[in-house]
Amino acid sequence: MTTPARLLPLFTRSHEGGRSSMTCQYRCGNACDQDVPNTSDNAYFGDLVAEGVSRRLALRAGGAGAALVGLTAWGMPSVAAAPSAASAAPGDGAKGRGRDHGLGFTGIAPTPATVDAVKVPEGFAWAPIISWGDPLFKDTPAFDFDNQTAAAQRAQAGYNCDYTQFMHGGPGNKGAHKGLLAFNNEYTNDELMFRGVTSSADLTGDQLEVVLAAHGITITEVERRNAGSPWRWVQGGKRNRRIHTDTPFAVDGPAAGSVHLRTSQDPTGERVLGTLNNCAGGETPWGTYLSGEENVNQYFNATGAPDPQGRLRRYGITSGGRGWERVRDRFSVVTEPNEVNRFGWIVEVDPQDPTSTPVKHTAMGRFKHEGATVTLTADGRVAAYMGDDERFDYIYKFLSKGTYKEGDKKRNMRLLSEGDLYVAKLSGDGAADGEYDGTGQWLPLVVGGVSKVPGFTVEEVLIWTRLAADKVGPTKMDRPEDVQPNPVNGRIYAAMTNNTSRTPAQIDEANPRATNKHGHVTEFTEAGGDHGALTFTWKIVLVAGDPSDPQTYFNGYDKSEVSPISCPDNVAFDATGNLWISTDGMPGTLNHCDGLYVMPLEGRDKGRLQQFLSVPVGAETCGPTILGPDSVIVAVQHPGEVTGASPDNVVSQFPYRGDGQPRPSVIHAYRRHGR
Repeated sequence: MTTPARLLPLFTRSHEGGRSSMTCQYRCGNACDQDVPNTSDNAYFGDLVAEGVSRRLALRAGGAGAALVGLTAWGMPSVAAAPSAASAAPGDGAKGRGRDHGLGFTGIAPTPATVDAVKVPEGFAWAPIISWGDPLFKDTPAFDFDNQTAAAQRAQAGYNCDYTQFMHGGPGNKGAHKGLLAFNNEYTNDELMFRGVTSSADLTGDQLEVVLAAHGITITEVERRNAGSPWRWVQGGKRNRRIHTDTPFAVDGPAAGSVHLRTSQDPTGERVLGTLNNCAGGETPWGTYLSGEENVNQYFNATGAPDPQGRLRRYGITSGGRGWERVRDRFSVVTEPNEVNRFGWIVEVDPQDPTSTPVKHTAMGRFKHEGATVTLTADGRVAAYMGDDERFDYIYKFLSKGTYKEGDKKRNMRLLSEGDLYVAKLSGDGAADGEYDGTGQWLPLVVGGVSKVPGFTVEEVLIWTRLAADKVGPTKMDRPEDVQPNPVNGRIYAAMTNNTSRTPAQIDEANPRATNKHGHVTEFTEAGGDHGALTFTWKIVLVAGDPSDPQTYFNGYDKSEVSPISCPDNVAFDATGNLWISTDGMPGTLNHCDGLYVMPLEGRDKGRLQQFLSVPVGAETCGPTILGPDSVIVAVQHPGEVTGASPDNVVSQFPYRGDGQPRPSVIHAYRRHGR
């Protein structure tokens, strides 16, 4: 699909990192306007003082002149002029040819933040797979923007799409041209969904019901005509499903049934209605779908609620919410003080069985989960890696008690119900070696069913994981988001999106920049290459920003041949182990649209970051799934999410279906047939 590159006015950005106020309001409940929740006194690691980090930055500045070579007038390396993989002669010694990154494309130039278009490399095309409001079942009404109902929304694709998981074939649906797609519906933009709405306070009761129904998870069968055509959703697919705010979830693990999870509607503490603010996720070896509940704090009205132990404040539950208590009193903390504890978990869904009950796993801890990604240890246990997406919060690892058994799905679906929980402490090496690197350890929180945190029971560690972690002294990170194992090299890669609240006195080798608006990506290597190890080494492989900035770093690659990048959010890998990065926040930091990038981790092009795709004005790039050398799935979230935009003042019309309103969509970028 091709679209005109329309230049549109970009309204004022006024929040941390340059985000629009609309993004801050609906994404995270204006988290950056609140005090940092982590006020613990656990130290920033002290073996490298701020002055030492500054000296290391100065070492890198010594190569700044080379970094400026080849920059165009608008500050971007001339990667578009580089030949494609097909034209690069093996062993010719030339840099930047893209031979090793697997797709063989020529990187695109950054897109100005005001452009309403999706851009892909030459030789590629894109098309929407499914958009907000597309009907999932045979009797589902077609999407009608001005007459949307909660009943229709519960049977249609949900709103802001995020993490995507693609599965070929499935029961009764075999073949290379049939599959199953699951994706998160993280949050809603109330001002873009209804006319005449300037905030959530303006919503009627019926509109609030639509908003509740638009959250959750969407699962749909997909198909394509042939290998050279795009995937598209199948209305009426047998495995199609919407999971929303009123879908029953089971609660398992050590905290299931806890007095702190019981409510008047659920006196057992073992059955929760709905899932909220589902951000990233992960696919298990047994084929299920993991989803992380992230900024759940914003949905609860905490006005007048007592907080003597600081539990609400530590989880950012301090505001008046989004008005949901007007239609569901469980979202009033005064009315139902334990309802807040029933969100912020990792949930597991069997996408192949639309009748199955999703599960919330308490053994994996409760915090602002970006997601959870899993792999196997040397002895067959499951290791799950998780980031807590908050300024100065932590990275976690879960190790299952049981071991994985190939082909035994019923057994394997219990693996995340019992195990050990750890939090990461990083130490720098303190050497002026031009690298940000060091060693680390996984500090125990719960091991063998026993709390390792003084003064906390197992239930308390798992329900108030942030407070428990504060007690053992982990490293405060710059908004750790997606944390994923690379299936090719076995290392772990974690996106630190940004943290403009970090002061010069708080920088350390793992978080080396004050007022960090661009973020970085850290590589972890578990001891002995075993994901069951409790020690590791680490290294920052990408310090994001404009390559002309001497503080930036691209795994040692010549910065004259890399793309600018900011605010890394999700990471993914292709079959050869290249690192793919989607971004969230570039309009406010580099004045570019957000995009999808690839950076080889080995070989001649190691560190040569190139941009593969850009999304429209106001949108974020989410949940990339790399299907193969010519095929990528991306969630395009909140198109047109710009302060001042409304249904009567449209900023983006993505996905350009001619209906006049932006619709968050999962898209397929693919090489055009015959290219």
